[in-house]
This record gives sequence, C-alpha cells and structure tokens, in this order.
Amino acid sequence: MGSSGGSSEHFLRNLSSSDPDFPPQEWAQQAECGGGGRRGGSRRVVRVMVVVDQSSSAKHAMMWALTHVASKSDFLTLLHVLPPGTGRGSSEEASALANSLGSLCKACKPEVEVEALVIQGPKLSTVLSQVKKLEASVLVLSQPKPSPFCWYTLSSPLPDHTTHRACHVRAPRPLVTDQLCCSVQSFMRSSSEEFVEECISRAECLTMAVRRQSNGVGGYLISTRWQKNFWLLA
Repeated sequence: MGSSGGSSEHFLRNLSSSDPDFPPQEWAQQAECGGGGRRGGSRRVVRVMVVVDQSSSAKHAMMWALTHVASKSDFLTLLHVLPPGTGRGSSEEASALANSLGSLCKACKPEVEVEALVIQGPKLSTVLSQVKKLEASVLVLSQPKPSPFCWYTLSSPLPDHTTHRACHVRAPRPLVTDQLCCSVQSFMRSSSEEFVEECISRAECLTMAVRRQSNGVGGYLISTRWQKNFWLLA
C-alpha cells in the first residue's frame, strides 16, 4: 500500500479531488489474482469504506466496521474528507490522524488490509465518488444523534383542535399538518444528519450508519436504507 517515508506503519495516501481515476495499488493487485475478485478461488474479497474524522463517534463506527464487517483479507479504507482550501497545518493533522487510526486498526485485526485516504473536496460528492471509484462493497458512517428540536417534533403530538366532543371521536390529523411537520423536521436537521441520509440513499453500495449506545444501554443503533435505528446488542 502507499506509504509515507517508506514505513510499513504508514497507511496514508494523500489525494485531491482532481486525482486520476484509478484504484489503489492493493486493489489492483487483488484484481490481478483472477477468479472474479477472489483470491485463489476463495471467498470474494470486499472493500469496507469508513468515513472518519477526529470525533469519538467516527472512531466507534470505524471499530464496529473492523470487528463486525471486515473479514480476513478484506480491505478497510479509512476516508477522511477535508473542506476545499484546507491549510497545510490542518492537512498535516488530518494525515497524522489517518495514520494513527490505520495503525490502530492494523494492530487490532492484522489480517485485514488497511489504508487511509485524505482528500480535499465537498464531503458528500467526495464520499460518493470514492465509493464508486474504489468499488466499495460497504460504506460505514458514524450516525449523529438527532437534533433536539427534531426529536421533540417526532415524539410530541400536535394539539388536536378537531375533537368531536359529542361522541369523543378524534378526527384524523389533516394531511397538510403532517406535511408541515415533515418539512420542519427536514429544515431543522443538522448538516451531519443530512449528510448521513444522503449517503444512505445515494451511495452505490450497502451503507450503514452506526452510533454506539450509552454505557447504561449498550450495543449500537444501526440505520440502513431499509431499517432505521435498529438496536444491535453486540
């Protein structure tokens, strides 16, 4: 894999959004083994891509992907996306972080191939393009907690002004009220929530958003295109 300073402990490949469209060296070597993406006729080698940053939630998602998704000889790609025009100092910090996370993954599960990519560009389009370019099989994201306003809107019933007192039958809530509620929820979602939802709906692979539950509850909440906030006690 690409390295810095020739050390096998470096997992970083620095790219920009204008880099040529070609797969990493390890993926090219795997493709040369033949067998339709299989090594020696064994199980299909998959690429698991994880979007990482400096947050603890991203680290939790990375470790979940390492322990629950990636298997022996699979590729774990850590993708760190920086805003366009990021300065040299921040880029160096991102590179150090990527190498640190890559080293942690390799130490925890040596049988998994690990690489880290640091790319400058719009976050959503960069992630989607890298999923397609590297032919990722699974994309794993850290799932942010819902914004407090959205949670209140989802959990709190609206005042009902259409109750028929004579027979105490509650009339159905008007459709326009539901539409307005959904519009407000969408407007109040954080940029992180919006990013995760867009990746889940648009990425050309299985996409999972992961959030570790509190110590008192345990397990993880997993969201996919088909299931939201599925509790996995593991």
